[in-house]
Amino acid sequence: MADVAAFLRKEPELYVVYDENVASLAREVLEALPVKGSFGLKTSEQRKTLETVQGLCRQLLEAGASRNACLLAIGGGITTDMTGFAAAIYKRGIRYSNLPTTLLAQVDAAIGGKTGVNLDGYKNMLGTFRMPEYTFLCADVLKTLPPRELRAGLAELLKTFLIGDAEAYEQAVRFFADPRSDISGLITRAAQIKADIVAQDPEEHGIRAKLNLGHTFGHAIEHEAQKKGDDIHHGEAVAMGMILAARLSERMGLAPEGMEEKLRADFQALGLPAECPYPPETLTAAMALDKKAAEGRVKWILLEAPGRVIIKEMTVKEAMDDLR
Repeated sequence: MADVAAFLRKEPELYVVYDENVASLAREVLEALPVKGSFGLKTSEQRKTLETVQGLCRQLLEAGASRNACLLAIGGGITTDMTGFAAAIYKRGIRYSNLPTTLLAQVDAAIGGKTGVNLDGYKNMLGTFRMPEYTFLCADVLKTLPPRELRAGLAELLKTFLIGDAEAYEQAVRFFADPRSDISGLITRAAQIKADIVAQDPEEHGIRAKLNLGHTFGHAIEHEAQKKGDDIHHGEAVAMGMILAARLSERMGLAPEGMEEKLRADFQALGLPAECPYPPETLTAAMALDKKAAEGRVKWILLEAPGRVIIKEMTVKEAMDDLR
């Protein structure tokens, strides 16, 4: 935490937004910094809404936060997403930084400047691009993560390496099968890959779409789970989505035979779910409303090989016809 304090101590008007699940860590930061105010959030996908962000903005207004204010988000991806969104719209924009406390946030959600909230159960339908001043990556805060939360972040870590580093993908599979070394190097590598892609395409007009590998299927799985009251974590849905993306890639002749089976074996060995519990046809409506869809066509991220993906635009019907 010393690095965090050293970087932020110069902020004259700092406000902390934290997930109440990491209140003890937030207290450490609050004791080390001259903070103007702090706000705890109860986080869940159901609470990741515009109303929650409006409530946060209202608290900032009541606390007297000015255009010079800086927010520090302490928590997982839900916290960093909502804090970034609040920073983007409060008084037409203030600064923020992230201290992500989950693996998923450290390798994905807290990097790249995407902010957002859900709308009527559809994932991140409202949001902005707003780059954080800084994202602090601290592997030590992951030591108390429940195993399921760690595995959920692992799905995003593997996704990043499937997009841009085949060797790192195999290293990550080996590490999590027998985790006795330091994970910091893998986190740094994943963050670097994502940051490099974002730097080339900050607002996702092209290459940045590759970071959505597994997410078109995954977000639809999350939507279906929420409708049915099933407990499926975002990272788990992304893992299932990557398996479906690999299957679609094989059926279209883009990936070599056996790609789906390889990913399935790797994921299952690491405790990640590999089988979508819903028939693919039940996901079509949600995929058609995917926020990345345009004129009825969706940008599907498909695998050619570990470390190499392509973007292919198709309608949901065309994709489903190939998937069958």
